[in-house]
Amino acid sequence: MGGYSNNFVINEDYAVHIPDNLPMDGVAPLLCAGITLYSPIKHWNVKPGMKVAVMGLGGLGHMGVKFAVAMGAEVTVLSHSPSKQDDAIAMGAHHFISTKNAENLLPLVKSFDLILNTVSAELDINDYLNLLKLDGTLVVIGLPGKPYAVHAGTLLNGRRSLSGSMIGGIPEMQEMLDFCAKHQIVSDVEVIKAEYINEAYKRTVANDVKYRFVIDASTFQKLCTSSAKIGAIAKAGKRFPTATLLMLSSFSAIQISMIPPTTVMAST
Repeated sequence: MGGYSNNFVINEDYAVHIPDNLPMDGVAPLLCAGITLYSPIKHWNVKPGMKVAVMGLGGLGHMGVKFAVAMGAEVTVLSHSPSKQDDAIAMGAHHFISTKNAENLLPLVKSFDLILNTVSAELDINDYLNLLKLDGTLVVIGLPGKPYAVHAGTLLNGRRSLSGSMIGGIPEMQEMLDFCAKHQIVSDVEVIKAEYINEAYKRTVANDVKYRFVIDASTFQKLCTSSAKIGAIAKAGKRFPTATLLMLSSFSAIQISMIPPTTVMAST
């Protein structure tokens, strides 16, 4: 919605104020991954004394860790990538458990008040439901390729709940931004130029992102100039590399946000 524009008009009801003390590159993913994790964390009233587990330490998961820690919870990261342990601890997580070996989960049975599942890969959700305390909730945030097979007994034992959450509204987004300003929370990002989008897409697919790509939108002008040249070549009936076309069509890859050099004009 205007992310590639130099300026655009927006109704003031749909605009948010970016606090001055937050860097724009780190803020960009907050408007997507940030609010996606902030919303369920607020809805389930995360507070000091609660034990929260975050499944997956990616673009979504790392925001869940930062928010839950800032709200005073004891946070455990459950990840299949042991190499991310140092990152998790640096973000404030109190514990890190590698899920490569399923036996590592056994000591955690009935441990958590809330589990935030940010994983999109297929897995046995029952293994994680068993980690919930009495009246605990597992919130599905990632989108698996296939539906979960949930055993009824896993829910009945401990009055556990399986729920889902997608994103928050504008008032909650502003609340999140103000919370981030207060606690100095931003997304961990790697800023790239438009011409790097192809490579960034490949790295995204390979799970080689720590933890969000952010495109410097000021570099789109050069890319648009290249696009105009391609149009001229096409009209002349000449051939051009497929990779060039891929670059022009890969603006919105997963885990990629933008720093828009935009002028926002609010309308009432």
